[in-house]
Amino acid sequence: MDTIEQARAITKRVLGFAFLASWILIGLAVFNALADGRFIWWRVVPAAVAAAGFTWVSWQVVDELLDRRYPTRKVGMAAVLAVLAAALGGAEPVGWGFLLLCWLSIAVLEIPKRWSYVVAAGTWVTGVGLSALSGGTMLSGIVSGMTMTQRLLLDAMAYGLLCVIIPPSNRVWMWIWRLAVEAHRGKEAHTRLALAEERLRFSRDLHDLVGHQLSAIAVKTELAVRLSDVDTGAAKAEMAEVNALTRKALKELRQAVRGYRELDLTAELNSVKSVLEAAGVRCEVALPHRESPDGVAPVFAFAVREAVTNVLKHSTATFCDISFRFTADEAELTVRNDGVARRKAADLGSGLAGLSERLAAVGGAMTAQPTGEGQFLLRAVVSLPMAG
Repeated sequence: MDTIEQARAITKRVLGFAFLASWILIGLAVFNALADGRFIWWRVVPAAVAAAGFTWVSWQVVDELLDRRYPTRKVGMAAVLAVLAAALGGAEPVGWGFLLLCWLSIAVLEIPKRWSYVVAAGTWVTGVGLSALSGGTMLSGIVSGMTMTQRLLLDAMAYGLLCVIIPPSNRVWMWIWRLAVEAHRGKEAHTRLALAEERLRFSRDLHDLVGHQLSAIAVKTELAVRLSDVDTGAAKAEMAEVNALTRKALKELRQAVRGYRELDLTAELNSVKSVLEAAGVRCEVALPHRESPDGVAPVFAFAVREAVTNVLKHSTATFCDISFRFTADEAELTVRNDGVARRKAADLGSGLAGLSERLAAVGGAMTAQPTGEGQFLLRAVVSLPMAG
């Protein structure tokens, strides 16, 4: 489960806490009615059925609200079921009447604030009215020593307090959820932008790599065509140069595709850092203050690219530390992240396996495995001077 799904689940549980609280209070009301001999089954049973229907419909409402939709019909259906259950069971605000407040907690979400005041006032009037109508029934749970007027006043105060407290608290949670969604979308947008910039950078590099040769080939081919009728020898010389340029362009194109082009390792590190940070992964890079040895930059640039690709694709990392150092005898690159939970040490994947083969071809070696500290470490080492 990714971060946004976790945030959604947490928000849904918080918004649904009122449903759990309502059933706890209903259970206490039924228990008290049984203890006091006030239990009337032909009212409690349909009230419980209505309460169950209310819970089922309201849970669907919460799902749609989290998707920024306001299901007016389902909200209305839930209101009818809540009123029915409260009317049958007794409308105490700390009993069956809490269903009205539970309905209020979701009805005020995703509507303008001024309308939430209207909905809260309507809920208060409905709750107090039902409490007054059921005041003489055995299910009303009249507090010992209090008159009907006093009990009604107490219910009115309780409903009023809860109608004031519940709407703002749930609206705050919905606001937090919207912020989480917007932040997630922003993160995805930044990631897409960083990847687009990386593709653009690669296309520029590819153009610079073979563009000159292709332009020269076009010019020399045209020249050879013009010379073919007047100077066969010159035309053959031009075509020989075309052949050489073609082979050179093909070689450089293959090198670019395979990652063996002489990359600027620093530029590559800056590029992957921007991609990681756009994806919400904190990235720290440590480089020596000296120019890297000959041949090391293209190999380690490819290693960095492959390692970061795996961090983005196969982990849930929150940080990634990249370190490059070298001595007179060897150069070492390490990529460490905390996304080991979704990695499998025994299965490096084709990308890392290919990287291991590439390093072996120049006398290097690679390890990629969990560190035992909840982290994953990729370590690439090549001996200096490089072989091949």
